[in-house]
Amino acid sequence: MNKQRSFLIAVSLIFLWIGCQSLLPTAPEAEDVLAEPIPELTPQQLENHLIGDEEFGRIFGERSGLGPLFVSNACESCHIGDGKGHPLTTLTRFGRYLGAAWDPMREQGGPQLQHRAISGYDPETIPSEATGVTRLMPPAITGLGYLEAVQDELILALADPEDADGDGISGVPNWISPPDYFVERPHHLPSNGQYIGRFGKKAGAIDLLHQIVTAYKEDMGITTDFDMEENYNVQTGVFTGDDVEDPEANASVVRNVVFYVKTLKIPPRRNKNDPDVLEGEQLFRRINCVGCHVPTLLTGKSDVAAISESAFHPYTDLLLHDMGPELDDGYTEGTARTSEWRTAPLWGIGLAEDSQGGEAFYLHDGRARTLEQAIQLHGGEAADSRAGFTSLSAKEKEQLISFLKSL
Repeated sequence: MNKQRSFLIAVSLIFLWIGCQSLLPTAPEAEDVLAEPIPELTPQQLENHLIGDEEFGRIFGERSGLGPLFVSNACESCHIGDGKGHPLTTLTRFGRYLGAAWDPMREQGGPQLQHRAISGYDPETIPSEATGVTRLMPPAITGLGYLEAVQDELILALADPEDADGDGISGVPNWISPPDYFVERPHHLPSNGQYIGRFGKKAGAIDLLHQIVTAYKEDMGITTDFDMEENYNVQTGVFTGDDVEDPEANASVVRNVVFYVKTLKIPPRRNKNDPDVLEGEQLFRRINCVGCHVPTLLTGKSDVAAISESAFHPYTDLLLHDMGPELDDGYTEGTARTSEWRTAPLWGIGLAEDSQGGEAFYLHDGRARTLEQAIQLHGGEAADSRAGFTSLSAKEKEQLISFLKSL
């Protein structure tokens, strides 16, 4: 009887296990996941990546230095799964022109609105004097180590400020004044003390350290060894600060997050051999979308061997382009005009809606709900490509969209 009972129990457990397995969701395929490290990292680099990953997901509270003004309480809350943000997590920035000079309105709390605050403290509002206000959706952060390693020389070679080739496209770099903690690297080519920006919708950040230190301060109100100045609401005229000793995130923490972002894998392709995708790629080239969304770039030397001197396919030139009145929000950064935006990398765009809760939001502020709507809002230097897209047959448009969704 004992053997029979043991047999029945074993059989029951097997069936229970099979039943549970059928109820559990299957793990996503690697081609559908953004939040993974570069496969070729060394064991030590992978360990450092995981340490940075933990910091990236850290939730700050009032006792750990959040605020007093902030937008979000964690890096990950704006970049869920390292993917693209949602309209609910967009940043609002503002400024104005004083004559011919752009004023980021720092004395009025600019350039970024912190619409949240710790208890007992007033959040900011947009000053009435602001003439340019824009909403910027957080981007996907994968593959950024490759973009950081692109040499300035290559970016300048892609620029065509006078449209010498006559194709209507005249990309220019955004020249940015560096922060005090910036360290020049061999791939940088300075001009009059300024450096080429490559991160952010307007290319307002020179490198990943610049981008992440700014995010700690402007997005979460966290002081670091690189920027010890606490945010406060200048509109109320009262600085209460907080009771947390500065820096609230030390240099080691920041550098760990920088390394984490730097060593995230390149967004994976899907269905790249599908006939419609292949035809869509040819159409993408035919209507000269590649004039700005350059398919292939090369990295220079990097301290991460897996990144060093590699060809990769981000579909950007990292340059500013005039996108016409359709996308002119009256706001700018660096040397960019208000109608100019950095060419958005298209890699990973096919996975965007997965990280946006199943609904797609495209362009810098999410105003376009479909890729076709996003294309139709491309004016200025992209007007000819937009016209080319409009002239395609319904089938050809579907093929081009299929190609974009494969990226």
